[in-house]
Amino acid sequence: MTESATTTPKAPDADAIDENLGARYGDAAPDTLESVNDVIALQLRHRSVRRFTPEDVSDDAITAIIAAAQSASTSSNLQSWSVIEIRDPERKAAAAELSGDQEFIRRAPVFLVFVADWARNRLIAEQRDAGTAGIDYLESTLVSFVDAGIAAQNAAIAAESLGLGITYVGSVRNNPLALSDLLDLPAGAFPVAGMAIGHPDPDDRAGIKPRLPQAIVRHRETYTTPSDSAIDAYDDALSAYYASQGTARAWTPTVLARVRDEASLRGRHVMREALEQRGLPSN
Repeated sequence: MTESATTTPKAPDADAIDENLGARYGDAAPDTLESVNDVIALQLRHRSVRRFTPEDVSDDAITAIIAAAQSASTSSNLQSWSVIEIRDPERKAAAAELSGDQEFIRRAPVFLVFVADWARNRLIAEQRDAGTAGIDYLESTLVSFVDAGIAAQNAAIAAESLGLGITYVGSVRNNPLALSDLLDLPAGAFPVAGMAIGHPDPDDRAGIKPRLPQAIVRHRETYTTPSDSAIDAYDDALSAYYASQGTARAWTPTVLARVRDEASLRGRHVMREALEQRGLPSN
């Protein structure tokens, strides 16, 4: 299949911005929001895309997306992350099976796996007969995970600015050891997040998912505990969104199911052991 140019969507007008804010916040949307440019407008219309057309994503587009990812901030310029680009159908299918067996990963033209990577800097130190004990501490693991996450978000925004759709895949951490083997990751490298990328199917019904009101997540000077009524109102808003998608879900049951016990972590309760086996003991 030939690679085609990717078009940039038009920036929305003021009415579209208001519409997207309404979709994101519902009745809790800000009355006025004047400090919006094309970048923020793009972010406001973000949605997860799990249905893609058969159209390929050009190598040039991915190169631009990775350049945007590398332009993200990185702790002390250590750049302790890498990204694996997967296009081969068999490898993509294997990665999909290890990542929750999700079909949209198989169908996406490109699947990126962002990796916390201390292998590169460890090699640099070893080649210079320098110590590497600092890598073994939790702080270093956190640095590499944060770096990978920041880079991934830059990549997501870049992809969407090109008219592409993306979905993050946290389930790459469900089977991190097997996925690391599949990707030939060296010791000191660990999968953090996946990202399916492709051209959105125009028939995809997925919309802008409501988020918690800013009154809940935005704390002025000191932390404040949200009220039950505010949580209930968000539950109602998210339930209405899911109903529009043909499903019956709410937010608090999802939270309760996720925090209930170790089984809810879907195998990730042994993450520290997995990190240690991958050369990141996180002391």
